[in-house]
Amino acid sequence: MTVQMLNIHEAKTRLSAVLCEIEKTGDRFVICRNGTPIAEIGPLKKRPQSRLDVHPILSGIQIDYDPTESLSEDEWGIVE
Repeated sequence: MTVQMLNIHEAKTRLSAVLCEIEKTGDRFVICRNGTPIAEIGPLKKRPQSRLDVHPILSGIQIDYDPTESLSEDEWGIVE
C-alpha cells in the first residue's frame, strides 16, 4: 500500500480512475493545493459482513450458569 500525491486538478480529472486504483490496490491518495496536503482518500476499513457475526472479543466470554434459572429465596432477599 502506497501513498500517492495528486493536485486538485488531477484528482478532479481522474477521480474515476483513482477510485478504481483504490479498489484494486488499496492505495491512499493525498490531494494537495499548491503543494500543501489538504485531504486524503483511500479504502474504507472492512466491516463485518453481518451484524449477526460473532464479535472477536465477546466470543471469549463464557457464562457458567443458566441465566434463565429462577432465583432462590435467599437471592430474592438480596435484590429487595
